[in-house]
Amino acid sequence: MPGKRKPYVITRGKIIFDISGNYCDSPASLLRSDIFMEILTHFIERLSIKETTIYGRIKSNVPPKKQANMAVFMAGLFRLLVSHTAAEIAALSNVYNKMLSEKNSILEFIEELYNYWRRFERFLYMEAPKRSRYATSSIHHSQFIKTNTELKNLVLDTYRQVRENLIGKNPRSYRQLPAGANMGMLLERIQWDCPELYSRVKEIPFIRLTIMESPLILYPKSNTRKGSFEEIKNLTEDMILLVNEQWFCYPAKVGPLTAFIYFHQDFISQALSLCNLFELSDYEDIENKRPDMILFYGLKTVDIAATTAFYEDNQNKMFVGLVQHSEDIDYFGYFKKLPLTLHNMTMLKRNRLPVHGAMVYLTLKDGSSAGIVIVGDSGAGKSETLEALRTLAEDYIRDITIVFDDMGSLALNDSGALIGYGTEIGAFVRLDDLHPGYAYEEIDRSIFMNPDKINARLIIPVTTYNYITKGFGIDIVLYANNYEQVDEKIIELFSDANAALDVFRSGARFAKGTTDEKGVVNTYFANPFGAPQRRDTHEELAEFYFNKMFATGVTVGQIRTRLAIKGYAQEGPKEAALELLKFIKKPE
Repeated sequence: MPGKRKPYVITRGKIIFDISGNYCDSPASLLRSDIFMEILTHFIERLSIKETTIYGRIKSNVPPKKQANMAVFMAGLFRLLVSHTAAEIAALSNVYNKMLSEKNSILEFIEELYNYWRRFERFLYMEAPKRSRYATSSIHHSQFIKTNTELKNLVLDTYRQVRENLIGKNPRSYRQLPAGANMGMLLERIQWDCPELYSRVKEIPFIRLTIMESPLILYPKSNTRKGSFEEIKNLTEDMILLVNEQWFCYPAKVGPLTAFIYFHQDFISQALSLCNLFELSDYEDIENKRPDMILFYGLKTVDIAATTAFYEDNQNKMFVGLVQHSEDIDYFGYFKKLPLTLHNMTMLKRNRLPVHGAMVYLTLKDGSSAGIVIVGDSGAGKSETLEALRTLAEDYIRDITIVFDDMGSLALNDSGALIGYGTEIGAFVRLDDLHPGYAYEEIDRSIFMNPDKINARLIIPVTTYNYITKGFGIDIVLYANNYEQVDEKIIELFSDANAALDVFRSGARFAKGTTDEKGVVNTYFANPFGAPQRRDTHEELAEFYFNKMFATGVTVGQIRTRLAIKGYAQEGPKEAALELLKFIKKPE
């Protein structure tokens, strides 16, 4: 049986709390709560260690007998200030007279405490009661969303009441800052077809609903992904030992596949950011079902050489990913790329060719249309070229449908035509390479990662699950060349499958600092996520699909994005997009 989950946890700059176990319905109950008292205690300890001026002033006004527990003394003052003015408190008791004689010091303390709370990454959760197969969950969804809104308003109201009663007047400007939870999740325990090898995790609850306070800015410990995902040949129960009450599960739809993504609470900010990238699985995808892949992020007991590894469980017909607990993996790239690696190897088993790139289906204003795939590794300019197309939409494009923005797969339909499928509903893109105004246009639904650092990232929804699984026809397949200057043509076509395969197979690009690579590097088919791990199978399918492209009239070439050339971070993809539009436009 699982252990009892703590009502709240403070870890690695995060606060994770059960809203049911910490429910407060008034400022007084909020200021009496255990979580408030712990935050207040930590805050005072922090001021003491830093020997700040405000700490000295506040402590000097606390009665000597109360200084051993300043948090209790200050909490008592705040509870009085919720419903009484400073003058009324002084008339009721002389305990706080000395403290109240320096209102500016108290006000500064309140402001710093409020900011200290807001600097935490704050996550709440609520566990819905176990339901029957035919029960509706809408009432739990509504209650959860309402509770989150009430918490935000309660924190704001408490802060304002205490502040206004202290200084005796209302502020001239009110700022509706995100004061409650940054993100939240509604949990539910669902029985699934769990093989014996994974029996330890069968009681870990699934996330059924997420909420996010936008815009969300997160500061993970790491800012790049390192190395590759290594295969292990054996997996035992002892390798996935974990403490259930410290873990949650994000059930994701990765293209047509279902992934149970288990994560340790220390990495909750990365895991919940998946809501902008992968569609949450439906109840029917989980109950009594077995997933296509299981992933564990934050294992502390994995006895393997690699930080990130995977295992092909042929007996249970699934892939398993394992990531060891480390600050190095506190980066969203791991949560994104490992599911995609397992997806790609699964697609290879199903005779689909995985593609690391981007695909759009364009309809121009002159009536011409085309399904376009741009292949390239991280930093090659595929997403940036799509973004440049978006900025040109008003002048040239009637409709643009994003099929995938990082990973997809190619297949043949019943008529033998080439079609493309996606994996993600969102994109994980570099801020530096986007059009300067784009991030601000989409700020209301974005998740920003380390916006003050090199390789700052944005996670944003860009398409719908219906589009990524529908299957769109492909007319053009291009390799994204980010490092060659343009001599003659931005788009260069290949004459045959062998010439195309040579370029795609070499996977050359200039590394942009998105990984630990430097300079011009080569990655097999620009896809370190599954292709090298199953190279023989991939090579066979690549030759088949490229020969099919030339046999069926699909245009194949390379497009020079020049993303890695100094001064072309925006102009390179823009000019490539313009050339692409000319290429597909009907002749007049």
